[in-house]
Amino acid sequence: MTSKHSSYKEPLIQYLVFLADTNLILSQRNSEWCGHGPVLEQDIAITNITLDLLGQARLLYQYAAELINKENPSANETEDTLAYHRLEREYKNLLLTELPKGDWAVTILRQFLYSVYQQLLYTELLNGKDKHLAAIAEKSLKETHYHVKWSSEWVLRLGDGTPESHARMENALLSLWMYTDEMFIAAAYEDKSITGIAVTELKKEWLTRVSAILQEATLAVPSDDLFMQTGGKTGVHTEHMGYILADLQYLQRTYPGANW
Repeated sequence: MTSKHSSYKEPLIQYLVFLADTNLILSQRNSEWCGHGPVLEQDIAITNITLDLLGQARLLYQYAAELINKENPSANETEDTLAYHRLEREYKNLLLTELPKGDWAVTILRQFLYSVYQQLLYTELLNGKDKHLAAIAEKSLKETHYHVKWSSEWVLRLGDGTPESHARMENALLSLWMYTDEMFIAAAYEDKSITGIAVTELKKEWLTRVSAILQEATLAVPSDDLFMQTGGKTGVHTEHMGYILADLQYLQRTYPGANW
């Protein structure tokens, strides 16, 4: 089964969709905590971060839709059609973001690992080739600074907390670390000639920043010989992705064109 979205091959469009998809899927996962956070203040905090990620995804989808419609005026693409009308294999989000929310330790650590990456990426995109994307990165970076601060504080609190919180963080680290390399393995649409940045060069600084927080949290960085999982950037997902889309797309699939 294919859809019209399979024909969008322009690298910049694919790159924008990758960035948007990753934020959208993580926001969908984080939204599962709404009303279930450990305390009210942190319930509100994770909800606000979720809304930030969703807002960033919207800006990226809007720009992608603009480029698609400029290339093909009959496409009538919108942020909603890109978010709700595509098939599983057409999504390019990082595998890390589609994994189950797990316990609070898993959610916190995933947000931390991703936010540090996002902070480095957006910083580089400020000086990238595309001025519109640079403007989106500039706006999003203000939010991402807070995401890094909030999540790193929780990593420290849990990692260097009680024996149980430390054990939960260790388990979260072992389950998530194998998905982190995908952030730095460039897909064809992430070529420096297209994005203006070399994503592979971000890994060293990412590892330095992440390792510093983990060390302070009395957590050991997993060994280098850990097998790394990849595929999300090219549409090869885990078994969890279909369930996410079943929830995310239900209303638009059942009532096409529905709006409030």
